[in-house]
Amino acid sequence: MESTGTRDSAAAAARHARFGSLPERIRYEDMVQEQRSTPVTGDAYDPERSFVSWSCVALDLGL
Repeated sequence: MESTGTRDSAAAAARHARFGSLPERIRYEDMVQEQRSTPVTGDAYDPERSFVSWSCVALDLGL
């Protein structure tokens, strides 16, 4: 049988091998994606997308 000290040190070595260091730092530039926005005209009506702003109300009312 293994002694308790050997088993603990083996477990500690396994933990240190897996979690012993932090992952590499991710630069802010790598996390951000920039896109140009398209201007929205106030007069445009798109019946295909008209449900998007009211979908929560319809679900709340049980429709």
